[in-house]
Amino acid sequence: MILKASERGNASNLAQHLMNGRDNEHVDLHELRGFIADDLHGAFQEADAISRGTRCKNFLFSLSLSPPEIEDVPVAVFEAAIEQIEERLGLSGQPRAIVFHEKEGRRHAHAVWSRIDPVEMKAVHLSHYKRKLNEIARELYLEHGWDMPDGFKKGRSRDPLSFTLAEWQQAKRAGRDPKQLREQIQECWMGSDTKAAFEAALRENGFFLAQGDRRGFVVLDVHGEVYSLSRLSGAKVKELKARLGNPKDLPTLEERKIWLSERMTDQLKAHVRELEQRQHKKGLALEFQRKQMVDRHRRARQGLKSSQLSRWQEEERTRAARLPRGFKGLWSWITGGLKKIRLQNALEVAKADVRDRAKRQAMIAKQLSERRALQKQIKVLRTSQQKELNTLGRDIAHYMLMGDKAPMDVTKVYEKNKERDRKRQRERDQDRPQGPDFDF
Repeated sequence: MILKASERGNASNLAQHLMNGRDNEHVDLHELRGFIADDLHGAFQEADAISRGTRCKNFLFSLSLSPPEIEDVPVAVFEAAIEQIEERLGLSGQPRAIVFHEKEGRRHAHAVWSRIDPVEMKAVHLSHYKRKLNEIARELYLEHGWDMPDGFKKGRSRDPLSFTLAEWQQAKRAGRDPKQLREQIQECWMGSDTKAAFEAALRENGFFLAQGDRRGFVVLDVHGEVYSLSRLSGAKVKELKARLGNPKDLPTLEERKIWLSERMTDQLKAHVRELEQRQHKKGLALEFQRKQMVDRHRRARQGLKSSQLSRWQEEERTRAARLPRGFKGLWSWITGGLKKIRLQNALEVAKADVRDRAKRQAMIAKQLSERRALQKQIKVLRTSQQKELNTLGRDIAHYMLMGDKAPMDVTKVYEKNKERDRKRQRERDQDRPQGPDFDF
């Protein structure tokens, strides 16, 4: 289970993010502990108000818990992990909120604690919490037998294809797959040993090298979107300078953008828009199917929640009716009969909670399985669309570099290169050893 955490303030923004039903298909406020309010915004406002009696600005500790994508993890496993984490970090008894998110067939949890001790009016000191969380994460992978990421094996570094939230958002703005973007840049870097070879490899993928305003080296795509070379390549600054030389010898970011804008003709822009529109139409059917599925799943969960609430209320009335009142109640208390009735009620409450949790988990697992099957189709489409965008970006890059010698219409070049890529793929498929197919 991947654990990512941060100390932070700005409680209102965090509450809005956690309860965001637009970007998440399902949002469940699972628990509020130690707050007077019964909603997340009100609870975080309480934490904010209490923190004003201290000097602490980052008065919240926010943690995300992400299990492996293919695993159906029960709520009890998340709760046990959260209890273990808060005990290890010294947050036991602190006000806490737990929220579950589901998106693209994946389910993860967020836990947020108030760091302010209301008795001492001091913030809980969280020393070395990242190291402690990494240790707990490794323990969880071993305990549940999950396939452990490379970053946790034998103390190796993190996955070179991992990316930050800012990098993910930037890639999405440019219509690119973040993981594939990083793979492309890393392949260019590892497949070249000189500056000229690296720039040629970048051009083959539709990128251009430039001197950054704040960073030494950056790359731009044909749309003018700027990416940090050190982050995407995984290379250190010294390694970049050793191979690429002084970044001041490169065109500045502004010069490269002007160069791109001068060569990005209306006709080229029209080709990009045409491809984007064609891809959008292809994805409409799957997007409609996804929305229909999400709406159906939400209605089913709401129906189960309502039926379980009604049954719980009826069972509560039955348990309350067992308790004797008046003189009978006093006599039952003296003889010990009241204690037995209360014990019976408590056992029934525990059994009912287990029963209802099991039904909710079974529904969630079934819906996640259905959603993951659709997500496989969506991923296939996205991969195909990304290849088309990469091919077009590469051809546009070549067109720009050819200048006046370039043909006025790159459609034929694009289609020719696309057919060439298909032919190469068919040849690779034929050369691949044949054997039984395994569906993992």
